[in-house]
Amino acid sequence: MYPHLDCCFRNEAYGWHFQYLTVIGLALATIAFLLGSLADVTSSYRLARYKNAVSIVATPLEVIISALYGGLVSVDKELVIPKEFQLGLLPDISLHAVPAILLTIDFLLLSPPWAISFRQSLALSTALAFTYWFWVEKCYRHNGWYPYPIFEALTTPWRIALFAFSGILMAGSAASLKLIYGALNGFDRKRS
Repeated sequence: MYPHLDCCFRNEAYGWHFQYLTVIGLALATIAFLLGSLADVTSSYRLARYKNAVSIVATPLEVIISALYGGLVSVDKELVIPKEFQLGLLPDISLHAVPAILLTIDFLLLSPPWAISFRQSLALSTALAFTYWFWVEKCYRHNGWYPYPIFEALTTPWRIALFAFSGILMAGSAASLKLIYGALNGFDRKRS
């Protein structure tokens, strides 16, 4: 019924595992943490700046992945993954909550404030959401299936609404994180 969830089939599918927003978010989180670790070990200001640039995208994206996943799972977990392929609690939390928590802690306690306005964040988030939608549709044209069952259940206008809503939520996530950062660290304080 869901051949795209078969491991071998998924490995050979167009888009590979990068059809899944969770995997894209994990990849960005990994890049951010690798750059941050390398910056710490080498005391490289340039690597720290790269890490912070990736973090501007990775952190709100991981927060929105956690929020969307949690919201959908609370309604019906099979909107995200069929019952026969669902993960245990620990791997589920590791993939869908831990990256958001760790990136948020890194931003709030260990990083400089983001130099991005809400308008810029909204434009970036919306662009990312629709880029992902175009990517998902391209993969669908090649594979004949969507990576998440909810995409199968929604008509095209509802998928557009879902991606637009997700972009707005991601921008709201970034704005909320910036406000929390300011409350914890001071709104004018810059970390080096």
